Amino acid sequence: MSTVESHASHEHHFAHHFKSADHEFLTSKQGIWLFMVTEILMFGGLFVAYFIFHHIYPGMFAEGAKSLDWRMGFGNTLVLIFSSFTMALGIHQIQKGHNKKAVLSLALTILCGAIFMVVKYFEYTHKFHLGLYPGKYLDVAKVGAEHANLGMYFGFYYLMSGMHGLHVLIGMALIAWVLFRTMRGDFHSHYYTPVEGVGIFWHIIDLIWIFLFPLLYLVG
Repeated sequence: MSTVESHASHEHHFAHHFKSADHEFLTSKQGIWLFMVTEILMFGGLFVAYFIFHHIYPGMFAEGAKSLDWRMGFGNTLVLIFSSFTMALGIHQIQKGHNKKAVLSLALTILCGAIFMVVKYFEYTHKFHLGLYPGKYLDVAKVGAEHANLGMYFGFYYLMSGMHGLHVLIGMALIAWVLFRTMRGDFHSHYYTPVEGVGIFWHIIDLIWIFLFPLLYLVG
């Protein structure tokens, strides 16, 4: 039996303070969801601030959105949607005991995250080249901005997309961790809790981007 499949038929020995393996699994998932609620609240605060200032300065937000390439944002949206599929597929394959296939699915998920970040890198560097900086660092005269407070829009853009990008990097690191453990044979059909937890994190981050894309790129 290969290293990847070595633990496929082993029963999971749950921690002593749980009643059963199912109890451990459900409790762990509840903990992950509780943590994700705090993440949603954090981004939710940014969304509320965005809506308030968008209501006050609709023209300024429309001008800022015109500086973004919606095609790049849409492409990144498709990449993350596909990555959610490969993440879910990886979990399903581990549940079925197909760890070799799960390794490929998890690796594809990391690749999708890397593609997303490379696209963001080119977006950011292009904006910096044009002098589109956040807040007071934006040179209104040099950029030729119609609104004197255009830097506010880019403050929201860099903060919200940057926070999301940071979470994508964290998610990639976590997926790499469970990928390594899957290759080592730590997970099998009776134990895959860490993979499930990382999957929840990744799906929520993908969902947040689905809201960020129209807010930042299509407000105009």
